[in-house]
Amino acid sequence: MKAARFYDRGDIRIEDIPEPTIEAGTVGINVAWCGICGTDLHEFMDGPIFIPPCGHPHPISGESAPITMGHEFSGVVYAVGEGVDDIKVGQHVVVEPYIIADDVPTGPGENYHLSKNMNFIGLGGRGGGLAEKIAVKRRWVHPISNKIPLDQAALIEPLAVGYHAYVRSGAKAGDVALVGGAGPIGLLLSAVLKAKGVTVIITELSAKRKEKAKESGVADYILDPSQVNVTEEVMKITGDKGADVSFECTSVNKVLDTLVDSTKPTGVIVIVSIWSHPATISVHSVVMKELDVRGTIAYVNNHEETIKLVEDGKINLEPFITQRIQLDDLVSQGFETLIHNNESAVKIIVQP
Repeated sequence: MKAARFYDRGDIRIEDIPEPTIEAGTVGINVAWCGICGTDLHEFMDGPIFIPPCGHPHPISGESAPITMGHEFSGVVYAVGEGVDDIKVGQHVVVEPYIIADDVPTGPGENYHLSKNMNFIGLGGRGGGLAEKIAVKRRWVHPISNKIPLDQAALIEPLAVGYHAYVRSGAKAGDVALVGGAGPIGLLLSAVLKAKGVTVIITELSAKRKEKAKESGVADYILDPSQVNVTEEVMKITGDKGADVSFECTSVNKVLDTLVDSTKPTGVIVIVSIWSHPATISVHSVVMKELDVRGTIAYVNNHEETIKLVEDGKINLEPFITQRIQLDDLVSQGFETLIHNNESAVKIIVQP
């Protein structure tokens, strides 16, 4: 079968590799669509990061580069291994793409996403969504109804990132949230917040991203920090109280500073973006306002609730798909577009 394989920084090759073996407890999936994630882009430009370098196998998967890429994907079940009796051939599914040690409990209330050596399918090994087929352990396969088109279903994984960030924030209906950055995660997080009855203020510089935030309907207010004082505007909107919760989705220090200034006393700031460099923060403001500053990573038992929001019609994922391409065009039309024209691309999805 055809697959996109990461060899090293700047070196992704479309190759023919053997089809996966359907072992006991696994599900064989014909991949329908796979999204290109910012993490994939970082691997291409600066990696290997999550991907184990050649000759240095991951302690759980036992694999190292070359690795089949892709962790945001949907598909149709074509086979089930021995012992799998609750998923049928022909079902539509998405994957929670974890690589977790077998002795780590993954039930409700467990923080398996923080376990030692955690990695992701499509980064740490075990196949990937940028291939025609994949075999995945039953635990990580989530059935979806036909209410969700398979192209849109490829966005369930990044939407679950937004859902987990929402959970971490403690936001509730009637709250006001300030979202710093209208990139893919900022937009999808905003969609979750709106679906949960939260008033959303987005701050964003890019004209195209502001346009997408408006077009998709995920923001009640869109503020451009080059045109207005964001903190002053937030105070006007909230009756001089400040945002109840804020989300940092840019890894830009100035945005973090704005969130600290704009969040109400006793409010919560959630850092969603991955920072590759140290940040500074006004600790004095955090202390004097008794702010909670929290991190969030990926998701943990959030897929079912995320899927339900989409199946119930509370979130429409269609506006966030900005391009559909074929696997052979992954680098030229996918990665190159995201590197050189990322403001216009929210989510590029690939059909293997």
